[in-house]
Amino acid sequence: MTRDKTITKPEKQDQQTANEEETEDTGNIESAEPEILVFRDVFGEEYETAINPDIPSNLFDNDKFIHEGDILRYDDEGYDCKLGIDVSHHQGSIDWESVKAQGYDFAILRIGYRGYGKEGTLNRDQTFEENYENARAAGLSVGVYFFAQAVSEEEAAEEAEFVLGILNGRDLELPVVYDPESILDDEARTDDVSGEQFTKNTKEFCRLIKEAGYVPMIYSNMLWEAFELDLEQLSDIDIWYADYEDVPQTPYNFVFWQYSNTGNVAGVSGEVDLDIWLKPKNE
Repeated sequence: MTRDKTITKPEKQDQQTANEEETEDTGNIESAEPEILVFRDVFGEEYETAINPDIPSNLFDNDKFIHEGDILRYDDEGYDCKLGIDVSHHQGSIDWESVKAQGYDFAILRIGYRGYGKEGTLNRDQTFEENYENARAAGLSVGVYFFAQAVSEEEAAEEAEFVLGILNGRDLELPVVYDPESILDDEARTDDVSGEQFTKNTKEFCRLIKEAGYVPMIYSNMLWEAFELDLEQLSDIDIWYADYEDVPQTPYNFVFWQYSNTGNVAGVSGEVDLDIWLKPKNE
């Protein structure tokens, strides 16, 4: 993400302000000043943001995340955790039997993308069909993601219909993920899109996916959660969270965590994204 927006901690004031309430029956003063989160992006840049207490919280115990090379475990008997990878045509042809043999149980496949240039052309991922058939044949659970560059709700709806057209009723064990991203090294059609509009786009895409009988999900990272997406409006949709720190920095709930973009997995050429699915056993 390339956006340089920052939110600084509000200065305390000597007098009671709108952020403070005096309780009439006790005379006590309750401060409503928000808690501030300091986090780092993938380049090590630090940011600050106010934590929204009305968004479902991250309740994971960071001490229970255990890294063993490329393998991540969450040491809590209350969760059934599975490892997976997410891929696109950039990984080329994949030996899914080898992936499964190493203990990876799911795959999130890129189904398509919108170009970030002015035209915003919709494109099918060239390896989707091959990956879909072979990953499921090897026994992996499969979901899909769409790399989005919509600038309006109408374009987000177009992206959803494009995805549904490719799926054409195919079975999925995992969600259909909306993946809006900033372009790091070039001008993009979404450079001037506001966080409010990104949120509207996301809601529209996910609404149409749900209406079609699939489970929607949102791909996000801490920069997008802080400065772009209004997660309070999206709180009924699960999050696939990306963060390459040792523990997740987000204060908000998530279901999948993309914990590395430099994984090495037999059967996959080059580096690949690694993910963990944190599923409560009582669900």
